Amino acid sequence: MYQRWSKRDPVKYYFMVPNEIYNLGLNSSEISIYGYLLRCEDRKTYQCHPSYRTIGSAVALSENTVRKYVSSLEEKGLIYTEPSTITTWDGRIRNGSLIYTIRPVQEAVELYHQRQLMHAAEETEKARIRKRLEQEKLEEAKGRIA
Repeated sequence: MYQRWSKRDPVKYYFMVPNEIYNLGLNSSEISIYGYLLRCEDRKTYQCHPSYRTIGSAVALSENTVRKYVSSLEEKGLIYTEPSTITTWDGRIRNGSLIYTIRPVQEAVELYHQRQLMHAAEETEKARIRKRLEQEKLEEAKGRIA
């Protein structure tokens, strides 16, 4: 028999993923981790603090792999991380999980476009230099023949 699912509150049980992240050259692991961080974030502060282990369990990646892709997401301007500390029951201060701040996706898009433009300018300059070197070699070869 067909069972109807109860209506779920979209604000409480769902989260939005910006369409722009699919245009930033992210790989599937980066998208998974970013999505998980969006799921965990406090919608008022844009922050969350899951451990690498928790993220890894949720997206089926090792802690080291999560660490690598968190750094990549930070480099790409999608998140900002800062360390936290905890105080143990006996008063010792220990490192806690990172505090992740989800940054506005438009900043990441702008950064991505700036990097693409810089890369294109570098490639254009390299091509110009190669062409100039080839011309100099041709002129040198012509000078030897004459």
